[in-house]
Amino acid sequence: MESWLFLFLILAVAMFGKNTSLIVATVVVMLLKLLPFASKFMETVHDKGINWGVTIISISILIPIATGEISIHDLVNIVKSPAGWIAIGCGILVAILSKWGVDQLSISPQVTVALVFGTILGVVLFKGIAAGPVIASGITYVIVTLLHLSF
Repeated sequence: MESWLFLFLILAVAMFGKNTSLIVATVVVMLLKLLPFASKFMETVHDKGINWGVTIISISILIPIATGEISIHDLVNIVKSPAGWIAIGCGILVAILSKWGVDQLSISPQVTVALVFGTILGVVLFKGIAAGPVIASGITYVIVTLLHLSF
């Protein structure tokens, strides 16, 4: 019963913030919860969902290359600019933080609750995009590690 209340609260916040992605995600999870055989499916999505999401995002990113909208010439040009190097550095940083985030989630799964809550707040209040729980977990890992070292 508590999970239903929590999901309704998330749905209400998502509707208040007019965040279609979060509304759809919450409704889908609620519908899955109604199905008698869905627990195994939800477990699979829970275990593999991040990888599926990264795959879909990767496909989306590669489409402009496949259509010719982005070429090798564009890559050569962007590496000639400071913004290009910053973007490359940020890409590397995000990949490292994501790896640390996955490690953090396996070590401290209870952090997930705070990450989900923070992500919902970021999406609804600041019109963010819910693509960063793993990265947020990596940032959490870095901050916690630094605080631990400083005390």
